[in-house]
Parts: sequence; structure tokens; C-alpha cells
Amino acid sequence: MGGSRSTAEERRRAVIRSAVTVFARSGYTTSPVTQVAEHAGISSAYVMKLFPRKVDLFVAAIEDCYDRIVDTLERAVDRTATTADVLDRMGARYAELIGDRDLLLLQVQALASTQVPEVAAAVRAGCARITDLVMSQAGATADQAQEFLARGQLCHLLTAIDAFATDEPWAKALTAGIRHHP
Repeated sequence: MGGSRSTAEERRRAVIRSAVTVFARSGYTTSPVTQVAEHAGISSAYVMKLFPRKVDLFVAAIEDCYDRIVDTLERAVDRTATTADVLDRMGARYAELIGDRDLLLLQVQALASTQVPEVAAAVRAGCARITDLVMSQAGATADQAQEFLARGQLCHLLTAIDAFATDEPWAKALTAGIRHHP
């Protein structure tokens, strides 16, 4: 046989990863499925076979994003460490993860599209997964979980607006003590 052919699962993964990039950069409403297909190097017809509706593709991208977040946070868990230390390690890993601008901006685009019920449900499910992980694996209380997620949202804002790149007083105040990985 000639060259190796990608499996259906590999093509599906390629489409989802392309969707993360395209939707992150252009948004849900303004990104046609054809653009995702082109980015993935796969026909639009095949993408539509995998994801019959654009919202299905966007939700798959959101779920992939949350899968990556949860996997990253799980790798920071150390059962011998204190809750504070585990949360600190999770925060450090998350700061590295959102250095991937596409991953960061997809989360922003998802939040901006929560008027679509399927998108809102996917975002809620992702937040639930993170909260459950932080509480069950890090041993965080509800207050600690709330603080962890709130700090993560602040990190999103600061990273998205490049607050770490300015020496202005407001930026110094908001970025103090916040990890950042360009």
C-alpha cells in the first residue's frame, strides 16, 4: 500500500483542532464551516458529515478546550501537597496553557456566544468539570474554588488585553502576583 491514510478519528480531531483555531480568531457567528474545513485540509462535505450543524462543531471545539484544561489541571494534582499548594500548581499550569492564544480566545468567544443554548450548556459543563476537579482533587472548599475560577477569569482578561506588556499603573495593579506565560 501507498502512504498511510488518516483514520476517521484522526480526521475528526484535526477538524476539532482547526475549529478551535478558526472560531478563536473569527468568532462563532462570523466563521463559516468552510473556513474550518479549509484550515483542516478536509472537504466541507466531510466536516458537515461529522458535524451536521455549525453549533455542533463549535460545541465540540469548546469541549476540546475544556478537555485540555481539565487534563492540564489534573497533571498538577499532588495528593501529598496542601490544598493551597495544589491550587497554586494548577494556577501555574493554567497560566502556561492560556499562553496558547487560540485556547484563550476560544473561551472568550464561547462566553460571547452563550445566547446559543447549546453553547451555554457546553460552557456550564466545562465550568462544572473544572469546579468538580478543583474541589475533589485539590480538596478546595467552595470559596477556594470560586476564588480559583475568578482568578482564572482575571488571567483571561489580562492576557487577552496584553496587560502584561504595559507599565501603566492600572496594569501593574491588576497583574501584581499574576503568572503570565507569553
